[in-house]
Amino acid sequence: MTATLIFMRNHLHDATSPYLRQHAQNPVAWYPWGEAALQRARDEGKPILLSIGYSACHWCHVMAHESFEDPEIAALMNEHFINIKVDREERPDLDKIYQLAQQVLTQHGGGWPLTMFLSHTNQQPFFGGTYFPPRARQGAPGFIDLLPRIAQYYREHQTEIEQQQQALQSIFNDLQPEPHLHGELTAQPIAQARRELQEKFDTQFGGFGTAPKFPHARSLELLLRIWRTSSGDEQPDLHALFMCALTLTRMAEGGVYDQLGGGFFRYSTDQYWMIPHFEKMLYDNAELLRVYAQAGIASGDPLFKRIARETAAWMLRDMRSSQAAFWSTLDADSEGQEGRYYLWDPQQIRAALSGVEYEVFIRRFGLDREANFIDPHAAQVGQATWHLHCYRSFDDIGAELSISADDAHHESQHAQHKLLALRNKRVKPALDDKILTAWNALAISALAQTARALDEPTLADAAFAAFDQLRMHAWRDGQLYAVQAGGVTQFPAYLDDYAYLLDACIELLQTRWRSEDLRFATELADALLNNFLDAERGGFYFTANHHEALIHRPKSFADEAIPAGNAIAALALQRLGWLIGETRYLAAAEQTLRADWPALQDHPSAHATLLTALDEYLQPPQMIVIRGRADEVAEWQQALHKLYQPRRLTFGIDKNAMLPEALAGKAAQADTVAYVCKGTACEPPVNSLAALIATTR
Repeated sequence: MTATLIFMRNHLHDATSPYLRQHAQNPVAWYPWGEAALQRARDEGKPILLSIGYSACHWCHVMAHESFEDPEIAALMNEHFINIKVDREERPDLDKIYQLAQQVLTQHGGGWPLTMFLSHTNQQPFFGGTYFPPRARQGAPGFIDLLPRIAQYYREHQTEIEQQQQALQSIFNDLQPEPHLHGELTAQPIAQARRELQEKFDTQFGGFGTAPKFPHARSLELLLRIWRTSSGDEQPDLHALFMCALTLTRMAEGGVYDQLGGGFFRYSTDQYWMIPHFEKMLYDNAELLRVYAQAGIASGDPLFKRIARETAAWMLRDMRSSQAAFWSTLDADSEGQEGRYYLWDPQQIRAALSGVEYEVFIRRFGLDREANFIDPHAAQVGQATWHLHCYRSFDDIGAELSISADDAHHESQHAQHKLLALRNKRVKPALDDKILTAWNALAISALAQTARALDEPTLADAAFAAFDQLRMHAWRDGQLYAVQAGGVTQFPAYLDDYAYLLDACIELLQTRWRSEDLRFATELADALLNNFLDAERGGFYFTANHHEALIHRPKSFADEAIPAGNAIAALALQRLGWLIGETRYLAAAEQTLRADWPALQDHPSAHATLLTALDEYLQPPQMIVIRGRADEVAEWQQALHKLYQPRRLTFGIDKNAMLPEALAGKAAQADTVAYVCKGTACEPPVNSLAALIATTR
């Protein structure tokens, strides 16, 4: 009877989030975040146990299985707490607040699952952590022991808790430094970030720091931009290019890249990029797609172009919904084991391949060496398997097997196709089919950039189709929404949604001009200024003025797993402001840079995206507007897109397009013509492609 009553009190059955639905069968009396749960906490005087995670998170699954499915632990949770489960991808506002609170309270880094204990009166946290084992082990306290102790402490130490909460709130209030209102903004933080990245650079395996290693795509983009800026100097910064290229090469050859199916896993657990954490996130792949495409045209390296094409193909094949927008994540686990879908043993491979294919494949991907993956949670404890990574070159393999390098490559490709088909028959990792506006905007921007760089029109088609789906379903009555799931559009959009989608508009306008997209871009920009701008101190809050009142209103500028919304807002507003001559947008972008100037000077390498906005503030990008017949306009654009010019935006506009005043002055003429502008200064129109290329090199 007790189990039945507990089950009936779980309020996640109707959730649209796949992550929340994963917990609908728990014996824990979960609520989603909302007034029903908060009011019950107030009525019963019970503290709140807040658990934040996401569907692809391996350790979230572990804690769910160990603790939330345990009837004894669930009974303690239900007795002493009001239990709230949050999908951090739906509610990044809550995640930002309570991740920061956990770090302040514990002086340790955050992560998922995030486990926080909150006051019943005001949702202020008083204790927290991340993953807790169910019972004490290896010096860590057991969740089953902590729960009654935390509840007792909450009942008996309200005075101390209130004092701690006041101190935490004071820290929240002091987070934003005084803005740099009047002094000069300089390139000094860019130079300092370049030095910091070099100090942290792994000269053997690429990347920055040691294990675990994250891709830091925007830092790699910044290094590419620094190299390109210096390319005309007597001593161009070739080491910046080297740091970017080595990192991209090692990741492409490593296990952090899916060598059979394409696409990147979340991060590497080691310094070699060999063994990843096996989630596949839409945002990671969007960000890496951008930088591989850029590096491909910057360096001409066919590896980078191949990885960009394969990553885009994975996104379109495995992550695109029937409505053309993109799903969120693929789980790390399948059949209860992390990475199982991706792991191999030589016997499986020998049975699937011909003799030569097998001999090439095992040498190429390291299966002739010791196993590199041991999963402590596998059915057979300590079971050893292999995760694919590129170990030897085709030149070496061909020489050993007395075949040419080209033949070795050909045999490997045949083997990869066969093994991918075999892998597709396995139980696949679970898919989180939420459509997140922000992450889709990152994907749209990346696909548009890649379509231009690699001349792949199908990628442009995919970008526009996803964008049109967002406009149709996520934009209603002048309001953007953050999530589409289960046929429901919900959650008023956050800063990232607006900023990323504005940036995507500008990328699409450079890919194929549609005047309605420019109008939509101005609506998004106006919404940013009207609903998110801190008019007094500069910068943008993460939540809108009309958002639910929480214990803190975040305003962050540093990049995290995704680029900072403030940074993308500043970058996109500057570009749109120069394009249409709107000084309000330019002023808001400058105020954003000034708002974070102290932190930008103290920790510049943590602000790679904002440094890009700073770079374009100091040296406005070259704006090229091409007017004429559609076929000639496309030809001129395509010629310009073959060159890596990060400080250049190119807009090809049909001669009959209806344009706002600032653009209408760049009128079409009898023949195709290009207007080249920088800031407020424009050169005389150019009427030949050869002259345009010569002018813009």
